[in-house]
Amino acid sequence: MLDQGAPPHGSSQTTPPATGVGARLMRRKPVEHLVAEGGQGEGGSLRRSLGLWQLTMISIGATLGTGIFVVLGEAVPKAGPAVTLSFVIAGLTALFSALSYAELAGTIPVAGSSYSYAYATMGELIAWVCGWCLVLEYGVSVAAVAVGWGEYLNELLDGTIGVTIPAALSAPPGDGGVFNLPALIVVLLAMAFLLGGAKESARANTVMVIVKIAALVMFCAIGVQGFRSGNYENFMPLGMAGVSAAGATLFFSYIGFDAASTAGEEAKNAQRDLPRAIMLSLVIVTALYVLVAAVAVGAKPWKNFTDSEAALAQIMREVTGQTFWGTLLAFCAVIAIASVVLTVLYGQTRILFAMSRDGLVPKVFSRVHPKTKTPRANTLIVSLFCGVLAAAIPLGQLADATSIGTLFAFALVNVAVVVLRRTRPDMPRTFRVPLSPVMPALGFGFCIWMMGSLSAVTWVVFGVWMAVGLVFYFVYGYRRSRLAPSEK
Repeated sequence: MLDQGAPPHGSSQTTPPATGVGARLMRRKPVEHLVAEGGQGEGGSLRRSLGLWQLTMISIGATLGTGIFVVLGEAVPKAGPAVTLSFVIAGLTALFSALSYAELAGTIPVAGSSYSYAYATMGELIAWVCGWCLVLEYGVSVAAVAVGWGEYLNELLDGTIGVTIPAALSAPPGDGGVFNLPALIVVLLAMAFLLGGAKESARANTVMVIVKIAALVMFCAIGVQGFRSGNYENFMPLGMAGVSAAGATLFFSYIGFDAASTAGEEAKNAQRDLPRAIMLSLVIVTALYVLVAAVAVGAKPWKNFTDSEAALAQIMREVTGQTFWGTLLAFCAVIAIASVVLTVLYGQTRILFAMSRDGLVPKVFSRVHPKTKTPRANTLIVSLFCGVLAAAIPLGQLADATSIGTLFAFALVNVAVVVLRRTRPDMPRTFRVPLSPVMPALGFGFCIWMMGSLSAVTWVVFGVWMAVGLVFYFVYGYRRSRLAPSEK
């Protein structure tokens, strides 16, 4: 049976009108329409310039660095030495969802990522909820990573010129500061790269990814010299609850392959390259995360991982007894974390680009600049918003808020795979999730389990965010949707 309103593959049939509020909330956008619109925006179209290498680097750039350079110091006190197991659990959860992403990215290679997948399979309301979660996931993630960037910048300044940015200007309210200026600066730098064009941004990101991989390999080579097996004696001091809580926080670190899927409309051969980029990047990132976490905990007692987002640089100084190696790592981390900000900010702008093209958010977000072929106004608005958020909100709250938005969106992607398999079995797929529907069901279950491990405060924030999103949808998007005119 075909989707409601979806034409057979290759047909030009349009979506029939839906009647009643319930039917309108479930109106679906045919896959063929989604693909046909690829790259089209207000006043122009995006440029297809990204190959497999660039897509893989975008995925690694958005992922590798966040959990290790920034959130490790937040996660270790929750799980103890078992934080390595937390990384494995988070990576396994990401793997199940990545398989679903790979199938859908090859089938529906568009900028909207899981928002567009939900629109084609579960209807407009669910798509809006998913898109609203992605706005939380990406926007808050940019802010969270930018906060950690400031910590490493201070480590670098201290090791090179012996000065640091005063706490009042390097930490948000609630963390002993007034305004986090470095966090705002790195977001604005990323904005400047994005305004230059997707190809230029991808080149800069590739250089930064190579630097970050080299930095983590260097950390492992030096940090292992301080490895003490005694640091692992009480492996799981806070029980499985602590492991799952840390894993839920660390899941924030695995959103990179989602960022790669948002590049579907700027990829040269999206149906072939996106699935490959997603799976390749996840394998590389998970292996490095687990290795670096194992060395870090072996070199430093887990109870000493407190109040620091620059834990790896501190470990380097403690192991070598010299400031040089810690300073060098801090330098690499400044570059590495900047690449996360760049690629995640890119993903945020492309999600809003797709939602705007569908009429669910203002048209300004899908306006394409004729010279750079980028959504310039979109990039400016999103960058300023994320920069202010980074300057004003503490890291721990940002990381958990990002995790819950990510997990919810990933859960929906696993459902979307099963729905599309049943409703459109005829569609060509360049990648298929093995053992479906078992694997998507496991992905969905892991996501829900990890969401349950997050704090009550995070759930309250998520609930308020969803409520605000639903109000916006019914006030604005419900009537302005591009699927709505045919129903009048």
